[in-house]
Amino acid sequence: MKGELISLAIPFFFVLILVEWAASALLKRKVYRLNDSLNDLSCGILQQLLELFIKGALFGGYVLIWEFARVQTIEASSWWVWVLCFLLVDLIYYWFHRLSHEVNFLWAAHVVHHQSEEYNLTVALRQSAFQGLFSWFFYIPLAILGFHPLVFVTCSAINTLYQFWIHTRLVGKMGPFEWLFNTPSHHRVHHGRNPQYIDRNHAGTLIIWDKIFGTFEPEGEPVVYGITKPLASWNPLQANVQTWQELAQQAAEYPKLWDKIRVFLKPPGWRPKAFGGKQYAPPIRPVEVQKFGTALKKPYQIYLFAQLVLLLGHTSLFLFSSPHLDGKAQTLHALWVVFSLLNLGWIAEGRRWAMRLEGVRFIAVLGLYFYAPFTLIPLVWGQIGAGLWALGSCTFLLWQRSSTQKPSPLLQEVV
Repeated sequence: MKGELISLAIPFFFVLILVEWAASALLKRKVYRLNDSLNDLSCGILQQLLELFIKGALFGGYVLIWEFARVQTIEASSWWVWVLCFLLVDLIYYWFHRLSHEVNFLWAAHVVHHQSEEYNLTVALRQSAFQGLFSWFFYIPLAILGFHPLVFVTCSAINTLYQFWIHTRLVGKMGPFEWLFNTPSHHRVHHGRNPQYIDRNHAGTLIIWDKIFGTFEPEGEPVVYGITKPLASWNPLQANVQTWQELAQQAAEYPKLWDKIRVFLKPPGWRPKAFGGKQYAPPIRPVEVQKFGTALKKPYQIYLFAQLVLLLGHTSLFLFSSPHLDGKAQTLHALWVVFSLLNLGWIAEGRRWAMRLEGVRFIAVLGLYFYAPFTLIPLVWGQIGAGLWALGSCTFLLWQRSSTQKPSPLLQEVV
């Protein structure tokens, strides 16, 4: 399945992230911010958790339609079948992606990927937890046409994997390669909130679809990354629900039922005429843009980085062990990871009370490793590892507390 193929690629993703970080340091180009990248990864973890519970149903839906509603059987033994399926997957992805920028309820499920005000390889892993609930409907025609589920899921995974490397600022324009293929330059435009860049370059692998359907824009002036109304939070749950909340609030304001419905179907920025009509993105001067940010004191930066690395390891073990865990154990592990992501986001925002919740988090992880241990590691080693994790973290927090006469803020400045 696509999820398993993507999961197997995750170690390579992190190797490439380290390579990009090292290269940017050597070139003395500021490409990464700790809090922004940690939030990118937190959103990616949240998306993987939800996919764990829904991917079987979504892929199963494709299989059922292929099994009982296909009009023909397209054998997977010919090379042209794989090429044709890949081209159709890429074309469908273009239209799904384009509509995700042009229809509010689809935008609400996609916006997470665009919230980062940076552009680096961690942004590629910043995915919406809800997008998969909508995207699979677009691929139903392939099941009806008769493309085998294995062919479809492999082509879809290749399309997704290709898009990882184009999330970088370190690769410039690539000459003739850009005539056909999506590249970092093309995709930087797509992530820009400069008015001329909004809703442009929706391609997955092949940029030809944007050129054919009139949504292509070459990279010109410096790109300002992010969305027109910045998230201004490191909370991954807020990242996923904020636009839904805004749409619900707008719908509640409109007295006409048709307007309440249309706000979910119209493009972002739409308003009824009585409420001001369409709102357009304001002009931007890149040199004047201020990014949302918080600057943790150095010890807390180290703590936050270490905690996310450990959480990534725990989540990876959980995802690979999940087939051997019962539903209750899966739910408990998932809830603990979500709580961890939320609390680490609050720490990144400088909320001192979040440090007190860390004790609760570590008591909970000890219980998890005793009640629902992973099958990929021996029971005793998992319990010892969880114990050392909790003990080391709590020791650090107590040391930080005792090193000051009174509680001090986590932030050294706001940037």
